[in-house]
Amino acid sequence: MSSTTSSASARKLSRPVRRAVLVVHVVASAGWLGLSLGLLALAVTAAGTGSAVTVEASVRAMKLFADWLLLPVAFLTLVSGLVLSLGTQWGLARHRWVYVKFWLTLATTTATAFALRPGLGSTVAAVAAGEPLPDATDLMMGPIVSLSAYVFMTVISVLKPWGLTRRGRRLRANARKPVRQPAERTRQAA
Repeated sequence: MSSTTSSASARKLSRPVRRAVLVVHVVASAGWLGLSLGLLALAVTAAGTGSAVTVEASVRAMKLFADWLLLPVAFLTLVSGLVLSLGTQWGLARHRWVYVKFWLTLATTTATAFALRPGLGSTVAAVAAGEPLPDATDLMMGPIVSLSAYVFMTVISVLKPWGLTRRGRRLRANARKPVRQPAERTRQAA
């Protein structure tokens, strides 16, 4: 067995562990998508109402979801996805769809931590101080972008498009090469 094949099979998850991690990943991903849809509904409500009380309640609810749920769900999605990719035949950089999902998940997690949450914090502070909603478009843009990314990632998870990466093609070709036995190597060296 080649070193590539033996190291790849050594790190594969057992079937029960793989299934458990897959369930965690799907549930966390669906939760993240649902949270984004909820944030969008709250942003649309805040932007479309004339009631200062409703605006404040909506942006406070958005901040609550962002502070307590979004990051844990995002990290759970990211970590479970990494475990699945590194512990199964899909690999992290073997299939383009897995690679794209990884980078999109990392980007949306980063955007959640460093753009969405701080933006909601300043929006809540402004509205609580009696100011009007700063910019309804900005409030809706984060959930729209996130929701679009999660729907796209769900679609490519189901369809698995684009085939292997260059690394994946190389690994597959190496795995298909016949493995020479030690006796053959010794005879050829002599």
